[in-house]
Amino acid sequence: MAAKIRKGDKVVVLTGRDKGRTGEVFEVRPGESRALVRGVNIVKRHQKQTQNQEGGIISKEAPIHLSNIALVGKDGKPTRVGFKIQKDGTKVRIARSSGAEIDG
Repeated sequence: MAAKIRKGDKVVVLTGRDKGRTGEVFEVRPGESRALVRGVNIVKRHQKQTQNQEGGIISKEAPIHLSNIALVGKDGKPTRVGFKIQKDGTKVRIARSSGAEIDG
């Protein structure tokens, strides 16, 4: 199944404490229906010191559910994603708001 949100996409958060913030997806977990977005949903974790890592409180991104993020269109507003099959048989993502192709 083709993914509506992929690594490298610019997305905006629709709900939650980070509503309205934008960031780039740097990891997608399709099995969990979650994604990691740079600079969004930051949590603090207490980490024990190991041989190669310092201990203390570290800030890192927590996964956010795919239903709570939307792709940012060319106009800077959130848009839903659809699919279109081209003449040569390839499947491309399109922005539902404008109809423009997202990749390619």
